[in-house]
Amino acid sequence: MIYGENKSKLLKIITSCTIILITLVITYIPIAIPGLQQKLVIVSGTELQAPLQTLEAKFRQSNPQIKLELKFQGSQELVNRYINKRDDFQPAVLIPGNGEILTDISDRLRAIYKSEPFYDSPQPIAKTMLVGIAWPERGKILFPNGRFQWSKIEQAMQVINWGKIGGASSWGSFDFVMTDPTRSNSGQLTLDLWIKSESGVRINSTSFINLSVRSLLSLIKKSVYQPPRSTDILLQEFIVKGANQADIATVYESVALHRWQQSIATQGKPYQIYYLDPSMETTATAAIIRPNVDANTANAARKFLDFLTQPEQQAVFVQYGFRPVNDTVDVTAVANSPWNQNIPGAEVQPNITLLPAPTSQAIAEIQRLWERVD
Repeated sequence: MIYGENKSKLLKIITSCTIILITLVITYIPIAIPGLQQKLVIVSGTELQAPLQTLEAKFRQSNPQIKLELKFQGSQELVNRYINKRDDFQPAVLIPGNGEILTDISDRLRAIYKSEPFYDSPQPIAKTMLVGIAWPERGKILFPNGRFQWSKIEQAMQVINWGKIGGASSWGSFDFVMTDPTRSNSGQLTLDLWIKSESGVRINSTSFINLSVRSLLSLIKKSVYQPPRSTDILLQEFIVKGANQADIATVYESVALHRWQQSIATQGKPYQIYYLDPSMETTATAAIIRPNVDANTANAARKFLDFLTQPEQQAVFVQYGFRPVNDTVDVTAVANSPWNQNIPGAEVQPNITLLPAPTSQAIAEIQRLWERVD
């Protein structure tokens, strides 16, 4: 009898130990054996590279079973590469700089697979807007009233030399910089706003017939030499080249705020930020891709996107110059907020009109216009 009781107790102990061992294995084996981790490939616009790389380590600490692989491309480029299967990896999440770009990919995927292209509704991650930047002495000549004007840039492009528009002849040619609109969202926003200021109409399928639009695009294309593929690359080149090679540019407010100290270190002075009026607010938006992405990977993606929209992580985006999508976050209350650093021209609430970002149809037309014009 005693023997039977001891045997029963022994079995219970063995069972309990087995359960504990299984629990430990489930919990820690993904860490011990990286091959069993859940891999999650995120492809984002380059404007989010700095904050996402900062947040990657923090996410890994609280989610060791999920291995993030971050890839960065121009916002339009990432869509084109995914649709045309030009990448050697399978992304689970796409985060272009403009949520409207996801409408394009949604339509194209739905046509291919005849089913819903995303697991969930696309999720906003962070906001910014298009601004102008200029080296101070150039900006004072071109915008004497302190306000950005497309017409002044167009005039400078036409006369080419700074000496003919009130600058020093030693400054050489006028050099405006923007990103490639066939690969980057900020280049698309630039053309959309510029064309609106020229013609006063929205871009549509008849825009190429408009002589003023064609003339403007032709002037821009001839004046902008080898436009970079992404906004962050553009700004880094703008800072390194300095005045006489890069005078004025259109970029996201976020990267302009984030890299202003780099301009001081490299050129000995910061660039001036100019708020466009009207401008466009653009929201980096994430979508979990359904084709070739299994449910477990989709669940891991949901954890990551939920992580990004929490106040603590939104504050990190603010530190990198973005405006939060979480309304509980105050940009002036965040530690090391760029809006508290007296950056030339930076404003918490600029008195400007914000237009909606161009639709997917308008984006497609902008790309066609740019490719067709001489």
